[in-house]
Amino acid sequence: MSKELPQPIAAYFAGSNAHDADACTACFTDRAVVRDEGREMQGTAAIRQWMDAAIRKYEHVVEVLTCAEADGKTIVTGRVSGNFPNSPVELRYAFTLAGGKIARLEIA
Repeated sequence: MSKELPQPIAAYFAGSNAHDADACTACFTDRAVVRDEGREMQGTAAIRQWMDAAIRKYEHVVEVLTCAEADGKTIVTGRVSGNFPNSPVELRYAFTLAGGKIARLEIA
């Protein structure tokens, strides 16, 4: 296991930690899908809205703990701190990359 992240994933976490929804959205393909908190967002407009809402609601920061490849996905475990009960928590981010961008992200 390594903490070295592929470029689009590193850029996603940098944008997220800077609370920059535009920088995060730029990491995704036009038809990307994000699954988080039981919801699914598809396309950059929906992903931008989701990211902006999450930033405003949680004011979160992610510390990357591990990164590994499995079944064609990049699996990142992160310690997430922010404005929510039981902070910090560990979450699992499953990224699928395509064409140098994030095509799918599942957060659990």
